[in-house]
Amino acid sequence: MSFACAIAAAFVLLSACGGSAEPAARAAGGDVELTRIGRFDSPLYVAQPPGDARRLFVVEQAGRIRVVRDGRTLPRPFLDISSLVRSGGEQGLLSVAFAPDYADSGRFYVDYTDVDGDTRVVEYRRASADRADPRSARQVLFQPQPEPNHNGGLLQFGPDGLLYVGLGDGGGGGDQHGSSGNGQNLGTLLGKLLRIDPRASGGRAYSVPAGNPFVGRSGARPEIYAYGLRNPWRFSFDRATGDLTIGDVGQDQVEEVDFVARGRGRGANFGWRAFEGRRREDPALQVMADVKPALTYRHADGGCSVTGGYVVRDPRLPRLQGRYVYGDYCAGELLGARLAPERATARGSLGLRVPGLTSFGEDGAGRLYAVSQSGPVYRLDPR
Repeated sequence: MSFACAIAAAFVLLSACGGSAEPAARAAGGDVELTRIGRFDSPLYVAQPPGDARRLFVVEQAGRIRVVRDGRTLPRPFLDISSLVRSGGEQGLLSVAFAPDYADSGRFYVDYTDVDGDTRVVEYRRASADRADPRSARQVLFQPQPEPNHNGGLLQFGPDGLLYVGLGDGGGGGDQHGSSGNGQNLGTLLGKLLRIDPRASGGRAYSVPAGNPFVGRSGARPEIYAYGLRNPWRFSFDRATGDLTIGDVGQDQVEEVDFVARGRGRGANFGWRAFEGRRREDPALQVMADVKPALTYRHADGGCSVTGGYVVRDPRLPRLQGRYVYGDYCAGELLGARLAPERATARGSLGLRVPGLTSFGEDGAGRLYAVSQSGPVYRLDPR
C-alpha cells in the first residue's frame, strides 16, 4: 500500500491512490448515469453562483478556480491565488461560496490553507462574469492551524443567507489538544461549524448573528453554531427544507453522517472526541446533549473517509428525490439514504463509482455533481 493510501485510511488525504481506473465519460447505474463535464487539476469542489445558469466554477486544490461556461472549460482561470496557497495532503484551496446577492454585488468567498499552513477565509469580487479581481481580496477570518490535517474547509451560505464555515479539530490523531480536545472546547473555533455574516460591519471584518447559540456566554466563541466535530469536510443544506447534513470524517474505525432539521443544529454537540460515530472513543470524557449520527459505517467494510453530499432535489431524477447522496474517498461508490434525526433508511448503492471521490456539488437547478481528485468532474443525469 502506498503512503498516500495508508494515510487515507485514517484521514481525508487528497492524493490519488494507485490502482484506481478513471471511469468513462459516461457511466450508468440503473436509471442514473455520470456525464463528465470536464477534467481538472486535483479538483476539490464545484459550485454555481446564484443567477448564472451558464457557468460552473471548479475549485482546484493548488489555488485556482476554473470556469465551465456553456459546457466548455475556459483556458484562463476565474481566480488564481496559487502563490498564496500551500497545497498537498488536506491543504490547499478548499472551497468557494458565492454570496446570495452575487448577481449584484459580485461578492464571493474562498477558504484556503496559506503558505504557513493556517486557514484563511477571504472575500473577493468579480471583475467580469469570467474573471475575478484579485486586488479586491479582503480577509474575513483567520484561524491558526496546529497541524496540517483536519482543516475542514467548506463554505456554504445557508437558507438564512448567512455564511457557514466548517473547521476541523486542529489535526493529529485523537484530538489531543488540551484536556478535552478542541471539538468540545467552546473557546476555540476548531472542531466547529461557524455561522457569520461575512460582510464588513462597524470596522470589523464580519459580524456575528445575534441568534448564534453562544453569544454572550463567557469563555465561548460567539461565531460557533455547532460543535463536537472532528473534520466536517463536506456539509450541505437541503434546498427544499433547509435541513443540515454533515459528513464528519472519522478517526480510524467509523465514518459518520450527521443530520439535523432546519434550525435544530443551533448549539448541537455532535460528540467528538467522546464518540467516533456511535462508538465510545474517550470513555472518560462526558459530553452534554450530544447528537447521534444519522448513519455510520466502519472502515472494516471498505471505506476510509466519508465524502458528504446533498439531498437530491433534481426533478429529472425522481427515484432519488429526497435521498441523500454521499460516498467515501477510498471506496468511491455513490450511495444513497433517506435521513431523519439519528437514523437513516433506504440505504443502498446507486451503482456508480467515482475513484478518489473528494466532493459533491449542486447547481442552481438542483443538479448534482461528483468530483474525482484524479481529475474528472461528473454530473448525475437520467439515463
